[in-house]
Amino acid sequence: MNLPNKLTVLRVILVPFFVFFLLGADWIGSFSPYIALIIFIVASLTDMLDGKIARKYNLITNFGKFMDPLADKLLVCSALICFVDMHRMPTWVVLIIIAREFIISGFRLVAAEDGIVIAAGIWGKYKTAVTMITIIFMIPNFGGAAVHMIEQIMIYLSLALTVISLIDYLIHNKSVLAGKM
Repeated sequence: MNLPNKLTVLRVILVPFFVFFLLGADWIGSFSPYIALIIFIVASLTDMLDGKIARKYNLITNFGKFMDPLADKLLVCSALICFVDMHRMPTWVVLIIIAREFIISGFRLVAAEDGIVIAAGIWGKYKTAVTMITIIFMIPNFGGAAVHMIEQIMIYLSLALTVISLIDYLIHNKSVLAGKM
C-alpha cells in the first residue's frame, strides 16, 4: 500500500475518534472538543496531502480513487450528523448536504462505467472549503450571540454553495446521463 492510500486509511480510522471526542464533552471533559478539532484538522490535512503526493509521484490507484472521496464524505458527514445530534445544525440542512454527496457520487459512478472521469468543479471546491471552515469553526462551540450568528451565516453559506455546486455539476455533466435515460 502506497503512502497516499495509507493517509486515506488513516483518515477513515480517525473518524470514530473524532466523533468520540466531539460528542464526549459531557463525560470526557471540556477539553474534548479541542481534541476533536485537532483530529478533524489532521484528518483534513491528510486529504490535501494524499492527493498532492499521489499526483506528484504518480501513485494514483483504483483504491485511492474509490476510498479518498469516501473517506472525505465519512469525515464531513460524521461532523454534520454530530452537529444535528448536538442541536447545533438543522437536520434538513444536513440532509440536503448529504443528499448532494450521494447524487454526485452516483453521477460519478455512472460516468466511470463509460470511462469518464469527472473532476470537481470550482463551485464544488468552494463548497468543500466553506463547509470545512464551517465545521472547524463550529467544533469548539465557543457560544455567545455573535459566534452563533457567524455559525448560522456559515451554515447557510455552505448550504447555498452545496445547492449551487450540485446545479453546476448537473448542468456541466448532463451528457453523461443523456445516454443512460
